[in-house]
Order: sequence, then C-alpha cells, then structure tokens
Amino acid sequence: MKRDILMDIVKKSIEKEFNSDINIDKSELIKNNNFLNEKRATFITLTLNNELRGCIGSLEADKTLFDDLVNNSYMAAFQDPRFLELSLEEFKKVEIEISILTPPTIVEYKDFEDLRSKIKPNIDGVIIEQEGKRSTFLPQVWKMLPTFDEFFAHLCYKGGFEVDDSFNPKVYKYEVEKIK
Repeated sequence: MKRDILMDIVKKSIEKEFNSDINIDKSELIKNNNFLNEKRATFITLTLNNELRGCIGSLEADKTLFDDLVNNSYMAAFQDPRFLELSLEEFKKVEIEISILTPPTIVEYKDFEDLRSKIKPNIDGVIIEQEGKRSTFLPQVWKMLPTFDEFFAHLCYKGGFEVDDSFNPKVYKYEVEKIK
C-alpha cells in the first residue's frame, strides 16, 4: 500500500504537466498516511529502455516526504540539465524508481584504504564534499561501477574534483529504501 501511494504521487506530479485536470489532494493523503508528513530526503530516477532519463533528488531532509516527492518528480522529468523535458510519449513508457534516503552519516577515515573498508558496496550511497563542491551516487550505482575504485573515480569525476595530494574530502554515507 505504501508503495502504491508513493508511486501514485510521483506519477501524478509528472502527469499533471500534461493534463491540468490532474489533482493531488495533499491534505487528504497526509490525513490518511501520516508518514507523508515526515521530513525525508528522496531521489527520483527515471529510466527509458534501461537508459537513464532523469534523476534528481535531495540529500538533506528539509521537506516533508510528500513535498520532496512532488518536487523531485517534477525536477527529474522536466529540469534535469542532462536531458530534454520528458515528453508525454516518454512518460507513458518511463520506469520510475523512488529512493528514500536515511540521514547521511560522516565517515571518519585515515586514508583511502581505510575509507574503502568503511564503505559497503551495493548498500551505501556516498557523498563527497570539499571546497564547496559536492557529489553523490545512490547505492544503485554500484551495479554499474562494482568496485570501490571505479565507483569513487566516477564520483570524483561527476563532482569535478581534482584528485591530487591535497584531496581529502569529507565523506558521508547513507542507505536507501528503493521503491519501483
């Protein structure tokens, strides 16, 4: 039931861009499903033909689950800078995955060997942060980048980090509840 409610919110948040008659009754949904009022961070991932088609999310839980889902659904479909806006035809075929994040925890580490021992592949999502830059990969990315070295190298590249002797980022990890 929870899955159906969350997926319905995401789908309607996207579909209302194509059909102005679509309405999401926030107060009614929250009244009957109090968990939607909890502050939670989410990511919405859209795939089409097994290819990424949009992925936007929040790392900090600064909105209610309901509001974060609505916002990130719209952003993944229409504001991901890597893609054109989702078309109605694509919407009819797109696969949606919702990731609800646990609060990130800082990872204390001495060096990269120590860090490697503290990150669990396929379980941990990772955030790296240094000098105002930040980058993250959801745990699902381990499927495409299965080794720590591949995962971390791509995470650094994604964030535009210069990996040299002065590179000593803050590292956080989190887990997700996946809903498909």
